[in-house]
Amino acid sequence: MSREQRGPNEKLGAVLALAGISNAGLARRVNDLGAQRGLTLRYDKTSVARWVSKGMVPQGAAPHLIAAAIGQKLGRPVPLHEIGLADADPAPEVGLAFPRDVGAAVKSATELYRLDLAGRRAGGGGIWQSLAGSFAVSAYATPASRWLITPADSSVERSPESAAEGDTAAAAGETLQRVGHSDVHKLREAAEDARRWDSKYGGGDWRSSMVPECLRVEAAPLLLGSYSDEVGRALFGATAELTRLAGWMAFDTGQQEAAQRYYIQALRLARAAADVPLGGYVLASMSLQATYRGFGDEGVDLAQAAIERNRGLATARTMSFFRLIEARAHARAGDAQAAGAALKAAEGWLERARDGDNDPQWLGFYSYDRFAADAAECYRDLKAPRQVRRFTEQALSRPTEEFVRSHGLRLVVSAVAELESGNLDAACAQGLRAVEVAGRISSARTTEYVRDLLHRLEAHGDEPRVAELRERARPLLVAPA
Repeated sequence: MSREQRGPNEKLGAVLALAGISNAGLARRVNDLGAQRGLTLRYDKTSVARWVSKGMVPQGAAPHLIAAAIGQKLGRPVPLHEIGLADADPAPEVGLAFPRDVGAAVKSATELYRLDLAGRRAGGGGIWQSLAGSFAVSAYATPASRWLITPADSSVERSPESAAEGDTAAAAGETLQRVGHSDVHKLREAAEDARRWDSKYGGGDWRSSMVPECLRVEAAPLLLGSYSDEVGRALFGATAELTRLAGWMAFDTGQQEAAQRYYIQALRLARAAADVPLGGYVLASMSLQATYRGFGDEGVDLAQAAIERNRGLATARTMSFFRLIEARAHARAGDAQAAGAALKAAEGWLERARDGDNDPQWLGFYSYDRFAADAAECYRDLKAPRQVRRFTEQALSRPTEEFVRSHGLRLVVSAVAELESGNLDAACAQGLRAVEVAGRISSARTTEYVRDLLHRLEAHGDEPRVAELRERARPLLVAPA
């Protein structure tokens, strides 16, 4: 269904020309993006011609899918007003802003949290569904640069008087919740519980999915309450941790557009907390996402931003992790020399780490096992199977039930290394172990690793061992996301 506008949509036509997308090409892209969200769309070149020449406005999620499709080609977010579809059902650029003002930052974050788990505002439409495929690495440029310039706000105190401006409840004279350290402690406990569940069961597990609910029900009212500067810093830090976790879980389940928005808000909250290492951790998460999506150069920039601001501030173990993420990005970009240098630096920092260091709680997962696992992935991207095997053996030397997803990913990387070394039997054996682990968790990322392994095994498709692995993996690959 669609409705009539007044005259041709010249804006849409101009942007299509700029992006170099034909009418048929746009229709195909929109249909594909819809299919990714379970929508059956049958637009064709005639549909697009009507949108452009007659100003017809498609209903439902279509306008936002159009913007996402064009944004993918241009490599940046495309707002609805740029393509003349601002009058469509609203799906705001929620979560993409990185405001300079603390009050505006609170508003931006809480607006994101008010989306429910299905991606709907109360009484509204499917926001995450309509943002399908709208990840654009360029959206990280402004947040990263603003954080680098000013990594901490001067004050975050929020009194009833200061909250009244732009706050309907405060302006109406309603009593704002007074936030104390006990409230912050509850958020930190929630973050710690979520980290454990995520590592053990994957980002798609129902227990992990409670993080967005916690942000909406628990964190948002606290951010909108009143607090001293000291309590406010702690509150922003705890909420930043939870928000980064929500982004990480979205990333793990393939919801890249949601992850990007959570990461941007987490970085802004870390700035309000004056927690530079935490901000670096968020940037490292952004870097991993960019690298995973194929933007190695941008991943390097984000990781190096974390490193530069944390010199002399972060612990040795923290700096090691940041250099490791930099190595991952260099490897994806194909720069073996830079990747090797970053890995050497990461290992050096890790050797300097001591048990008595004041490491942040969120870094509890990082040990030599994790270093070895990521080093193996670096060498996989650099097509150096001997190095992959060496580091993977170290990474798998101490399997643990605490980090189940990580163990599954390491098994797949090990299988790839065995395959590239000509050891088909070992590759299939590791692949079967990986499939067994993947079946116990809810992680789209782990499933994609298994899918990549099967793709690499296609040349040996007639081998019984490969056929067995493919059959064992079938339930995993056809399961709903």
